[in-house]
Amino acid sequence: MISVENLTKNFGNRLLLDEVSLKINSRERVGLVGRNGHGKTTLFRILIGEEPYDKGSIIIPKYYRISYVRQIIDFTQDTVLKEGMTGLMEGELDHFWKVEKILAGLGFSNKDMQRDPRDFSGGYQVRLNLAKALVSEPNLLLLDEPTNYLDITSIRWIERFLLNWPNELLLITHDRSFMDKIVTHTIGIHRKKTRKILGNTGKLYAQIAQVEEIYEKTRLKDERRRKDVEQFINRFRAKARLANLVQSRIKSLDKMQKRDKLEKIQTLDFSFRDNPFSGKSVLSARDVYFSYNSDIPLIKNFNITIKPRDRVCIIGKNGKGKTTLLKLLAGTLNPQKGEIITTPNVIKGLFEQTNIKSLIDKRTVEEELLYSHSDVDRQMARDICGAMMFKGDDALKRINVLSGGEKSRVMLGKLLVTPVNLLLLDEPTNHLDMESCDALLSAIDNFDGAVIIVTHNEMFLHALSERLIVFQNNRIYVFEGNYQNFLDNNGWEEEKISIISTNKDDALDNEYNTKISKKDIRRHRSQIITDRSSVLKPLKAQIDQIEAEIEAKEEELEENNRFMIEASASQDGERISELSQSIHNCKSVIDSLFDELEELTNNFNEQSALFEKRLNHLEHIKDF
Repeated sequence: MISVENLTKNFGNRLLLDEVSLKINSRERVGLVGRNGHGKTTLFRILIGEEPYDKGSIIIPKYYRISYVRQIIDFTQDTVLKEGMTGLMEGELDHFWKVEKILAGLGFSNKDMQRDPRDFSGGYQVRLNLAKALVSEPNLLLLDEPTNYLDITSIRWIERFLLNWPNELLLITHDRSFMDKIVTHTIGIHRKKTRKILGNTGKLYAQIAQVEEIYEKTRLKDERRRKDVEQFINRFRAKARLANLVQSRIKSLDKMQKRDKLEKIQTLDFSFRDNPFSGKSVLSARDVYFSYNSDIPLIKNFNITIKPRDRVCIIGKNGKGKTTLLKLLAGTLNPQKGEIITTPNVIKGLFEQTNIKSLIDKRTVEEELLYSHSDVDRQMARDICGAMMFKGDDALKRINVLSGGEKSRVMLGKLLVTPVNLLLLDEPTNHLDMESCDALLSAIDNFDGAVIIVTHNEMFLHALSERLIVFQNNRIYVFEGNYQNFLDNNGWEEEKISIISTNKDDALDNEYNTKISKKDIRRHRSQIITDRSSVLKPLKAQIDQIEAEIEAKEEELEENNRFMIEASASQDGERISELSQSIHNCKSVIDSLFDELEELTNNFNEQSALFEKRLNHLEHIKDF
């Protein structure tokens, strides 16, 4: 267990974390969420001692080991396997098979394991660092965006691996579906504070929204109460007969907590500009062939026709040709055989990670947008800057001072200013936070043109895909159906092989080798839903009843306040005394009801999270 108490962190004059407290208990898998720049990675660095903090304390048990996957590459061995073995615990230094298994799951072939780690791309080198952290079996594993350098099969493998992680886990990721499948608890950094709940991101955001709604209602009611008291004081301050009552109101006013209006949090809110298109097809590929090595073609005999409203997702392992295919379809690469025919009046919009290098360091964000398209004026550039969270002076930041995530938003902004009818997107969610991914998903969904997207994000695949281009088993083919159809009917070959494994010492394989029929799954699902209804329905009824009682009491309070003004005007002392008691009783009951509502709401959310976890477990069994 690790405990953080009243931790405060400032960067210059900017307060990042304000007396935050949190605990990670034994065997908890915790997701850490919050917007980019709100302190997630800083908190990680504080926990491992690489970043100082201003106030507070961190309590770590003796001999408690924390492992953090580092982006810094510092290899000392001459093969991938030997380098991976440097992560093994003392006493297991010869357990090479543990390293082999994890390396294989992360996409390294047997041949790769004998190669020099310095020969690999940066993405694979980070994977090797991840493997070293996993085999070290720390008490607390810190993972910061581990899916950024993983392909879809590796993401699904590490998801299953982490579900059986025996110790504590703290995870940062923009991939909501990945996080929600793994975590038992979620911590949100919100308004410089932290909030921890039992359950996934959906439960956390729902609770935050509810708490803030209650806060705002309470603030407005407090303001009305304050005005009523102030009116009473001002009206009767000069009347000697009511001096004691006025003094009582003054003391009451001094004790009233003044709640500040919540600052509006900036969110991405945008849409792509679409150019109307009336043709039957947008683009066609015919017998396309491409290879970087004449002996091994990446793409061979590939055919597809893209229609005006198509949502096509390109999926497969890294290095198999997904980005190359997207470039061919975009026209930035030419096929060596075959042809790609783009229908006249089709305007393409391309987003790919390497395009970030095309940004000019000396330009500001606003200037990059201004020079992106001929019909962009300063007002439009400023509007897009605002939509991309570069408001006010932030729009005047130079490119060379921006983070990777901010540069990705600039690239998206450049794409937004051009009216297009075909979007080609290569891993657009990398370097975006969870909220930004949600906004991007909504924008793509609302786009009137065709979309071709390379992504490993399963939330995007489930939400968007209508057709798939699949790279698997050294071939490329078009799957006519959505991602769930693909998993049900085709699936990933690597997973089929791993499910057949009979290694009884492997707890992960044991879980997924359990034979459960589809009929049993349906029966279990039905029982869980029935149980959920029997538990949550009464709680929801109680919550509705409490809310109704609060509303009735607030109306009674307002009515008594009106009567108090009238009684004061007529100087009816007996009536004033009676109403004072009634108003006091009303306030006490309302406060008590709000406490009861908060307790019921927390109970409802916790129970709901438990049932959601049981349903997710069934989904995993069904997938396998």
